[in-house]
Amino acid sequence: MKPFLMEVVYSGDHNLSCFYMAEVAKVVASSFKKEVRLQIVYIMKKEGGQRYYDLSVSLYGEEEVRKGLRLAPVPSMFIDGRLVFDRIPMVEELEEAVAGMIRGKQ
Repeated sequence: MKPFLMEVVYSGDHNLSCFYMAEVAKVVASSFKKEVRLQIVYIMKKEGGQRYYDLSVSLYGEEEVRKGLRLAPVPSMFIDGRLVFDRIPMVEELEEAVAGMIRGKQ
């Protein structure tokens, strides 16, 4: 089974919501080492900014994003390109979501 890609949209350590969401993701990713690959999307860096744009487009469409009308929430969490949390989940909540995705793929 190919691992799920878990992405945390992250503006920096100065944003406590981003910091705590990333910490929850790290805990859960370490529990699912074979099933989950964690990537922090640093939106203030070029590569992360492009990925943030792409994730935003997947949610709202190119027109809305290009006009600056809508962007993906910061912080947020995507798994395989799908928005799963736009707020900080509890560790157990994220574990349950990942376990459900794994069951669905088997």
